[in-house]
Amino acid sequence: MTQPRPRGRPRAFHDKTDQNTVRALDRAMGLLTALSETKGLTLSELAALSNQSPATVYRVLITLQGHDIVELEEEAQRWHVGPGAFRIGSGFLRRTNVAERSRGAMQALMRATGETANLGVEDRDEVLFLTQVETHETIRAFFSPGTRGPMHCSGIGKALLAFLPAARVAAILETQGLPGFTPRSITSETGLHADLDRIRARGYAIDDQERAEGMRCIAAPIFNAHGEPIAGLSVSGPAFRIPLDAADGIGAEVRAAADRVTAATGGISPTEKSA
Repeated sequence: MTQPRPRGRPRAFHDKTDQNTVRALDRAMGLLTALSETKGLTLSELAALSNQSPATVYRVLITLQGHDIVELEEEAQRWHVGPGAFRIGSGFLRRTNVAERSRGAMQALMRATGETANLGVEDRDEVLFLTQVETHETIRAFFSPGTRGPMHCSGIGKALLAFLPAARVAAILETQGLPGFTPRSITSETGLHADLDRIRARGYAIDDQERAEGMRCIAAPIFNAHGEPIAGLSVSGPAFRIPLDAADGIGAEVRAAADRVTAATGGISPTEKSA
């Protein structure tokens, strides 16, 4: 008996050749990605960056503008990502209620610690920051939604690595390596695995100025119903406001907040899974 074709996929869905690629859409996505990584680009800059003619780029931009996915800053003649892109991107957050359920916990974390609270997930072997609740302090950490970062020198990244299967961790390290960003970055597998052991033992991770000098972050993982890490909560700020001798207290706050989100989303900790 012939197996039914999966809904939402055409018969040739495994075919990734040009005949199944909409080139105009591919160009549009490339332009949108370029805009998302900058503070705006002119038409000529976009054309040069994408190796396309200004006329072609302009047609794509006008089409996207019609859906509010991009917008033009008239005075500077620079194109930016528009509100329509945000509305579409918000659909990613609606796939799971972790972002929604984390909001209250993040606000409570910010009030308790006085520092910026962040939510991130692992995506394509990197940390993807989804949202944050900013502190009112003048000097503060800031990660705009959609910002990516390396796993091995991020509080959330290490919190997730500590509870991922060993084979998954090895695959991430093989793909991403262990590049150094500051003198405190962990650049050896031995050093990283020792740190992951400490994270599992105490329940929270510390980014001790490993990505940016002068900035410190403390993070804990959120788990799903199978006891698997699916997201991480953190607080981050200047190292002089997050001293290492306060790490245990802040770590307990972050761990408790992450546990509340785990429970609110129907998740369990690995300890509960093995019990």
